[in-house]
Amino acid sequence: MNKLELIQKIKQLDSISQDERAYLIELLNTTKKYGLVWEDKPEDVEEQLRTQLPVLREVVEKRIMSQVAPASGKQAHVQTTVPQIALDFGTNTAENTQATNQAPKNAVNHTIIEGDNLHALTALTFTHEAKIDVIYIDPPYNTGNKDFKYNDSFVDKEDGYRHSKWLSFMNKRLRIAKTLLSEKGVIFISIDDNEQAQLKLLCDEIFGEGNFVGEVAVVNNLKGRSDARFIATANEYLLIYKKNSFETYGIPAPDGYVEEYKLFDKIGKYRLLGLRKRGDNSLREDRPNLFYPIYYNSLTNDWSLDKDDFAESVEIIPKLSNGQEGNWRWGKDTLLKRRDEIVIQTVKKRNEYDVFQKDYLHKENDEIKRIKPKSFWSGTEFSSDAGTKSLKEILPDANFRSPKPIGLINCCLLQSTTKDSTILDFFAGSGTTLHAVMALNAEDGGNRQCILVTNNENNICEEVTYERNKRVIEGYTNAKGVWVEGLRGNNLRYYQSDFVEKGKTEVLKRALTQASTELLCLRENCYQDITLENGFEPKQVRIFKNDHDQIMVVVYHSRQQLQVFKSLINYIKGLDNCPKVKLYAFSSDKDSLAGDFEEVSDKIESIPLPEALYNAYMAAFRVLDLDSPKPSSATNNQSEEE
Repeated sequence: MNKLELIQKIKQLDSISQDERAYLIELLNTTKKYGLVWEDKPEDVEEQLRTQLPVLREVVEKRIMSQVAPASGKQAHVQTTVPQIALDFGTNTAENTQATNQAPKNAVNHTIIEGDNLHALTALTFTHEAKIDVIYIDPPYNTGNKDFKYNDSFVDKEDGYRHSKWLSFMNKRLRIAKTLLSEKGVIFISIDDNEQAQLKLLCDEIFGEGNFVGEVAVVNNLKGRSDARFIATANEYLLIYKKNSFETYGIPAPDGYVEEYKLFDKIGKYRLLGLRKRGDNSLREDRPNLFYPIYYNSLTNDWSLDKDDFAESVEIIPKLSNGQEGNWRWGKDTLLKRRDEIVIQTVKKRNEYDVFQKDYLHKENDEIKRIKPKSFWSGTEFSSDAGTKSLKEILPDANFRSPKPIGLINCCLLQSTTKDSTILDFFAGSGTTLHAVMALNAEDGGNRQCILVTNNENNICEEVTYERNKRVIEGYTNAKGVWVEGLRGNNLRYYQSDFVEKGKTEVLKRALTQASTELLCLRENCYQDITLENGFEPKQVRIFKNDHDQIMVVVYHSRQQLQVFKSLINYIKGLDNCPKVKLYAFSSDKDSLAGDFEEVSDKIESIPLPEALYNAYMAAFRVLDLDSPKPSSATNNQSEEE
């Protein structure tokens, strides 16, 4: 009997409930012949999403706006003080709007979200779907030593569902994370032996086995852990997966590598690399089009692909050390295009000529050559001690176990980001990822944005994650009493997860639209409130702009909504030399909204609210399988396979 026939029989059973029928069909559809099998363990935070929709509320007094001013002969960061903006439904008053701070030109906007990361990730599906370039996470390792909480209880080593709980926890978050990654995006996940094998199989399933980039052994304790029974563990792991088309940018060549560049010419230092292909696919029959002779005239030190160009010449073909015919790394067109990089000289061991390429240390922009990172990272910058020392320099009294070192995050960023990348860490911990992003921006003039997500258990978000990066931006006195200058040009906004009741009644639609402002600002990277200066009432509409002259308009429900539309049309008509206005408005559908603003259709992109929010949330709920009936309690009584 095939699966479809069996499903039909289950549907016809009268002796089971609707929930039981749905569970059996789901079980049948998800049964696999090969792969990771675990018992799904529902989370309280997951079940909360069945009745509530997550939004973000900014804690305005924690906002940090980067402003540089001279003080005592040095440049010092000044944080401007702003009062709390009340954003309860219907309370966007003129006084509240005036509290919005203005950022200096070209400052980079970073974000900290306090709350459960499943809720935050769900909200981010609206603001950042397919927009995240790099994700780095350091999830709980599930050691059984009070490092992993599930439904408010620590999971210990004796828990029979220990691995199932961890896999259920990670599965939901990684599936949402995948939707946030751009097509060229990549995710780095730190892990140790407790869940490494399970995580690898889980990621193969979620991201696809073909999107596995690599696994790195990171030496974080060279001496090894003395409490290990058999082998003193000296490393943990870094699993790397791509979304689709990721290509590494490489890392700067280390000192030992640089020493190999002993030759130089007018361009700079170089070394010689054999042009013959090594390794896989290096035989003539593997790539026949890359097998061809090169003719060399030793008297003139010149070469050609045409034998007739010289009266006398030596034919050089790619040959392996055992005499087999091989192939070149370059085709004929590339060889001719890069003629100046070719060197032909005698190989003494074989007493015959061979072809080499000049491999230069520096690029045309004088940037040092980058190389592929290896699968083994070792050095003081990767050690656990380095992470602890870095945090203690900034927060001497911080009570945080095993913060990640900046060197580890930096190595991930160097190979995966451009200067305008967006980075997400939804297990933010001590906030190392944001610190590393700001430090790299300061080093290469980048504008990378970073989003951190963490809960506030034991006040970690407020007292460690936020406080650390606040001091990094503003400057601080280190453990030795020396002032450390702040990292200029960084703004930081602090949000907390909040909720709107789920439902599509008119009242709930208005409430969700009213609560969407911070999400929209984050989505469009528009934070400077210019509502009052343009003569609008903040209870009815909010207008924001950013450093790139992008304008965003948010229209709430009000009795004067049609009049607000007319005023906005006149306002938009007067805008010149700016990108299309992003207009979000409470409306029944996209066509109706487009009709209301037909006069300025060439100047706007209109998005109806709350429809756009509902669509994003529903997509996230499908990923989490929350769009199906709630499983019956029988689910939790099934035997676990681990």
